[in-house]
Amino acid sequence: MFEISGLTLVIAVVVLLIASLRILREYERGVVFMLGRFWKVKGPGLVVILPGIQQMVRVDLRTVVFDVPSQDVISRDNVSVKVNAVVYFRVIDPARAILQVEDFLNATSQLAQTTLRAVLGKHELDEMLAERERLNQDLQQLLDAQTDAWGIKVSNVEIKHVDIDESMVRAIAKQAEAERERRAKVIHAEGELQASEKLLAAAEILAGKPQAMQLRYLQTLANIAGDRTNTIVFPMPVELMNLLQRPAKPGE
Repeated sequence: MFEISGLTLVIAVVVLLIASLRILREYERGVVFMLGRFWKVKGPGLVVILPGIQQMVRVDLRTVVFDVPSQDVISRDNVSVKVNAVVYFRVIDPARAILQVEDFLNATSQLAQTTLRAVLGKHELDEMLAERERLNQDLQQLLDAQTDAWGIKVSNVEIKHVDIDESMVRAIAKQAEAERERRAKVIHAEGELQASEKLLAAAEILAGKPQAMQLRYLQTLANIAGDRTNTIVFPMPVELMNLLQRPAKPGE
């Protein structure tokens, strides 16, 4: 009877010892409670937990990636869009992640959804489409500041898609076409202005040099003469006629 009791005791001790051992991986930490009160954070490696007296909650320290479900957002210029994003975060303080919030994964997900709607609602549609980098940075900084009390570090936020209604897509296409036409007209007008300035400068130079004007006139006649398909009648400048009719002076 004694031998049976002794064997039972040995088996009970072995089972108790096995039940008290925990192995934590390099990326894991154990938040240990003793009689319901926080005691310490243990790990990685072999950890001994006293059954019935201590309890341990495992916390993964690796970066967590989760998709923020598509959110209905009304932009500042009253355009309804659907926006989704992806958030990268990790636990940097296991104790606070367990003690300060019930479920830090769900809490971070819900906070990301509300923050996405709040931040993008302050911007116009053009900013959502053209300035994603700045919006991503604003979202990351705001989320990181709010989750700091939970021992969580939000490292990055990326807006994935901004879906627009089909009617709004057509309106944006018309707006873009009108913008291209406006730019083309502005560029054409600037070219005309520059050309007129150059012509005015050339006219001032030629007006001050009659000989240069005559040379330009003769050059134009030479260019016209190259085209033999038309008969061209042109006036002879009075200055040139006077030059031809003037009798030559001795020595000329």
